[in-house]
Amino acid sequence: MVIEWNVDPVMFTAGPLSPRWYGVLFASAFMISYQIMKKIFVAEGKGMQQLDQLTIAIITGTIVGARVGHVLFYEPQIFLDNPFEVIAIWHGGLASHGGALGIITALWWFHRKNPSFGMTWLFDRLAIVAAISGMCIRLGNLMNSEIIGKPTDGTWGFWFQRVDAVLLPRHPTQLYEAALCLALFFLTYRMYQQGVAKKSPGMIFGLFLVLLFVGRFVVEFFKEHQVDFEASLPIDMGQILSIPFVMFGLYYLLKSTRSKQA
Repeated sequence: MVIEWNVDPVMFTAGPLSPRWYGVLFASAFMISYQIMKKIFVAEGKGMQQLDQLTIAIITGTIVGARVGHVLFYEPQIFLDNPFEVIAIWHGGLASHGGALGIITALWWFHRKNPSFGMTWLFDRLAIVAAISGMCIRLGNLMNSEIIGKPTDGTWGFWFQRVDAVLLPRHPTQLYEAALCLALFFLTYRMYQQGVAKKSPGMIFGLFLVLLFVGRFVVEFFKEHQVDFEASLPIDMGQILSIPFVMFGLYYLLKSTRSKQA
């Protein structure tokens, strides 16, 4: 079955207002995450003031990291051609790997300001909301008809009419990653409810990183190149950037296992 996809990135227009699907879903990711983290903070006796501070840090880290990451990893010439374009997030170009690095940096900053919150404590709980946020963002990519997949055998897939003028079914890689993130949300939240974060600190975070970025590595085989220079690489830039995160996740899994044994 071939699904004809021609969704307008703009939800509606009412006077000066023209909200876009991507922006709304991006904002929804933070709102949903805040409610989940609020439930966790209340259950563990943490203050709402710290949650608000953490939320601002995460939002800033995500946006700045995703934009700077895209420029560094995919379009470094922007720094030379027009440095001010680096902050132009409204022009598009956000890298999930850069966003992940931005979040880790934001958590480190929050930890320095609030030493009572350990990094592993933060990692385990933020993994839960990072998963559901990833799903929202990939659905936003779908609405924008961006980060599209390679052509399929022609009998099934999505026909992105805003990209291909003629019928050309492609892999809906946005949905592949959205489904992966949704599954990771249910998995990590269930593990948290079962007390894994307290019994084996770091296990939720480690498993999240390994599954997410191994999945991302596999999905990249079905994606079109985001930039031309990727064609000259042995593997896509997204796959190259996923390897360190998988290694980082394996480190935390090993560390959590040793902690549990001790």
